[in-house]
Amino acid sequence: MTPHDRTPTDEQPEASTDAVLSGVGPRLRALRKERGATLSGLSEATGISVSTLSRLESGLRKPSLELLLPIARAHQVALDELVGAPPVGDPRVRAKPITHFGRTMYPLTRQPGGLQAYKVIEPQRNLEPDPQTHEGYEWIYMLSGRLRLVLGEHDVVLGPGEAAEFDTRVPHWFGSTGEGPAEFLSLFGPQGERMHVRARPSRAAQD
Repeated sequence: MTPHDRTPTDEQPEASTDAVLSGVGPRLRALRKERGATLSGLSEATGISVSTLSRLESGLRKPSLELLLPIARAHQVALDELVGAPPVGDPRVRAKPITHFGRTMYPLTRQPGGLQAYKVIEPQRNLEPDPQTHEGYEWIYMLSGRLRLVLGEHDVVLGPGEAAEFDTRVPHWFGSTGEGPAEFLSLFGPQGERMHVRARPSRAAQD
């Protein structure tokens, strides 16, 4: 087939591939900044030179598996998250992260309403607790870093592997300890939906 014999349909896969590859650089830069990583730090973690990483992020270097695989491992994400492959027929959730009150939240569920799951990245910062109340329950599981949780009269710090659950009608607040970023999983649902296998103790039992 000569170039003159090509139809618009023949050119679509190539155009689609170019579009996917052109989005890799900005995605790499955004992910690195979300994780609070520097080019030099990522270079040490991946063995890829700072100049090559910089060229990848700016689109001056074409991404390849040899470059993307160590970057994906360093960020602990799937390769598809770096490439932005189309989700057709794929059960994996690819919702875009959102920023809420300065923290980055990665949706882990697709369906609106009901139980919602997020991976949350809390940046390092110094904030004064401002406890709030609302209907529902929340469950937190720490992945990395340390998170301060103020719940009623309790003021605790959660570390990796620790979990907390609480009635959100109790005044509560959670945020950075000021020591570094923290990553955790958060489950919550509307209208007081319980996110735990144990039943809530009755008031009589509590008394």
